[in-house]
Amino acid sequence: MKLTLNGKLKNVDLKVIAASGITPAKLKHWDKSTLAAFNKVKSKKSFKAEFGQEFSFLDEKGNRIVAFGISTDKKITSEDYRKSLAKFYKMISKRYASVEVELDHFTGNLNAEQALEAMAEGLLLSSYKFENHLSKKEITELKSVNFVTKSKAATLKSVLPKVIKVTSAVAIGRDLMNEAPNILNAPAFASYVQKDAKTLKNVKIKVLNKAAIVKEKMGLFLSVNAGSAYEPRLVHLTYTPTKANTKTKHIALVGKGLTFDTGGYSLKPSASMMKMKYDMGGASTVYAAFKAAVQLNPNSKISCFLGMTDNAVGPKATMPDSIIKARNGKTVEILNTDAEGRLVLADVLDYACDFKPNVIIDAATLTGAMLMALGTEIAGMMSNSDQLSNKLLESAAAKEEYLWRLPLIPEFSRDIKSPIADLKNMGGSRFAGSSKAAAFLQEFVKEGIDWAHLDIAGVASDQSHLPYCPSTGGSGVMIRTLIDFMLNYK
Repeated sequence: MKLTLNGKLKNVDLKVIAASGITPAKLKHWDKSTLAAFNKVKSKKSFKAEFGQEFSFLDEKGNRIVAFGISTDKKITSEDYRKSLAKFYKMISKRYASVEVELDHFTGNLNAEQALEAMAEGLLLSSYKFENHLSKKEITELKSVNFVTKSKAATLKSVLPKVIKVTSAVAIGRDLMNEAPNILNAPAFASYVQKDAKTLKNVKIKVLNKAAIVKEKMGLFLSVNAGSAYEPRLVHLTYTPTKANTKTKHIALVGKGLTFDTGGYSLKPSASMMKMKYDMGGASTVYAAFKAAVQLNPNSKISCFLGMTDNAVGPKATMPDSIIKARNGKTVEILNTDAEGRLVLADVLDYACDFKPNVIIDAATLTGAMLMALGTEIAGMMSNSDQLSNKLLESAAAKEEYLWRLPLIPEFSRDIKSPIADLKNMGGSRFAGSSKAAAFLQEFVKEGIDWAHLDIAGVASDQSHLPYCPSTGGSGVMIRTLIDFMLNYK
């Protein structure tokens, strides 16, 4: 679907105009012929112009018009527009090929840039489909939407190109999560990212195969891969801005890329094993965010580290009670092979620290306990830095995605100490499981580096309550938050 600002569409199938009420004063921005046609419709009294309500009628020339209500008793937010336009897309996408939207009166409480961004995001995010393996594709009529405005503001012209980059990145994140695990194994995942990242300017790509990971002494990472039929991969991407200098800030992103998680010898029950292809959601999220941010020319240097493997059962798979040495030299007692994501992240975090970033943000579908704590609507965050946490919370609020900080206390760190090794990969009880997993990760973040861990287990997939997300499958939630953070980090 093509979105344009002040483009020229021939034979527009549908024209969309705003209405904050149906009194003459509320509709004075409508042209006379449209208003006259509306007044002739007897059923117009049913239209209250409430926010998101639509009323369809024909003008005097027989053209289809939709009046879109923006009247509300509460403050209209970008999320209101995003959700309403997503619902509107689903209503019109199979009926009209071209749509024209009169933007100027849609702003409400927002400025024109905010309204356009939210409306465009609602349309594009809701147009997503994953049809790679369908023999018969769903037919969508809608090909183009043109926003019409009298504004000459340069800032308004820059909105759509940015939205297109962001929503395209979200689509990539969703595609990667939705792909089948027999297709997207670790080498295939790495090859995809390597090929895709070659299109990005000022980005260097390094892919570590199993031999290189062995050379790096990433014992924890390799222990998760031990039962797999496929080699692991560590993808390392680095973006350096054109005008980088010694004062340029450096952001590192780390993503958990478990292309499938059986639980290993601590085997998951069959019902819990379904949808474990989504366990690489952390890697897909940070790569998608990295790609969009890089395309928008941030001032910071950005590194992206993706640890890729599956967690399978096999004759060489790691057994519970094993003791493994991590890259940083610490030994870990593996009590549960289904607590594997933290093992991959541990070695990759230690590797990322070698490049001395100012901040590290890791993202992972790490714990089922996160769903118990915050449900399926809110991502959890644990961090060693108030400043970094506050900036991430600000970005989440700006993008209207839910993020909540959970505590990291010394007691959690003590609970992951092992009597026969330096650490164990799970706490002594099932309580505070998400925070104790984060306490484990914190052991692999070097002194002096601000770090935040995002547990996206609840939000990475199946966000049916958000009309601009697929009801099932990868959601792309938190990608927009991370992009905002990277673009505004100073």
